[in-house]
Amino acid sequence: MTDLTQEALRTARAGSPDLRARDLARRLGVSEGALVHAHIDHGAQAITPHPDAIIPALRALGPVMALTRNDSCVIEKTGIYDHYRPGPHAGLVVNDTIDLRIFPKHWVHGFALDEGAGRRSIQIFDASGTAVHKVWLGAGSDHGAWGAVIEALRLPLQQAPVAFEPPAPPEPARANPARRAELLAGWDALTDTHQFLRLTARLKMNRLGAYRLAGAPYVRRLAGGAVQTLLARAALLQVPVMVFVGNRGMIEIHTGPVHRVLERGPWLNVLDPGFDLHLRMDHVAEAYHVQKMTQRGMAHSVEVFDDRGALIAQIFGVLRASPEAVEGWNTLVAELPDLPAHQPEGV
Repeated sequence: MTDLTQEALRTARAGSPDLRARDLARRLGVSEGALVHAHIDHGAQAITPHPDAIIPALRALGPVMALTRNDSCVIEKTGIYDHYRPGPHAGLVVNDTIDLRIFPKHWVHGFALDEGAGRRSIQIFDASGTAVHKVWLGAGSDHGAWGAVIEALRLPLQQAPVAFEPPAPPEPARANPARRAELLAGWDALTDTHQFLRLTARLKMNRLGAYRLAGAPYVRRLAGGAVQTLLARAALLQVPVMVFVGNRGMIEIHTGPVHRVLERGPWLNVLDPGFDLHLRMDHVAEAYHVQKMTQRGMAHSVEVFDDRGALIAQIFGVLRASPEAVEGWNTLVAELPDLPAHQPEGV
């Protein structure tokens, strides 16, 4: 990474106020976390990064925007951070608006930013300085509570040296053809989608490798444009969906209908009250229709991956919805076209 002083990073940020911090950091050859860290005592404060401290404190801020992203997809939900359930390996926030799966070991660096004009946020980064989760205050938030919340989270030593590790590359597809029969037998025995990753780990595979290996009827490779078609049809017919977007430290989920679906350049966008989704369609290299059995019935999902094998997003139906809604979702997914046999790998 570029060896820039903190003053140089602040100068670069001041000279590019309209450029997103993530994009500026990439241009400068530093991590986004390093760029934010350079602003300590210049609009930023270092805070404890642990979710057991942060998540309960956020409730005092009222409605805020929760943002989670990876390299290809961003999800934003507005709501209140209540009903937090901590855990040593994974924590949860589950309520009517904010639905999170939190992986604390990747919450390494925490900052509170006050950029003026009401632009206030709490930002969490992993060991590499890659953003894990951000919380933005809006017009409906309790800005009067900001000072007390940040004072409670503020680290006593603000200018402690920070070393950001090189980011870990995504794991490419990993299959084990010799154990395909065991994979399919285990797949047939699933009663919950969460059991799937334990199955693949035991067989020395990962998600994408297992999908490529399994084939029909478990997995169906989809033609290009599957996600655009799916979300447009779901909006038209008002079929509720579950959208999962995540990174190593966080998964954020939207459950419910989608309404306003727009394509702008390479981005596919959902722009609804309290819910935004932004997905880079030019990053999608593989898309699959996947079937897994649960105690509520068969779960049908559409899952997309980039050309490195990284999972971009998953879209499920809502199995606890009405039978009509479930059937509507299953029909939408079943009608998506297969990838033609002669089409090359990328979609």
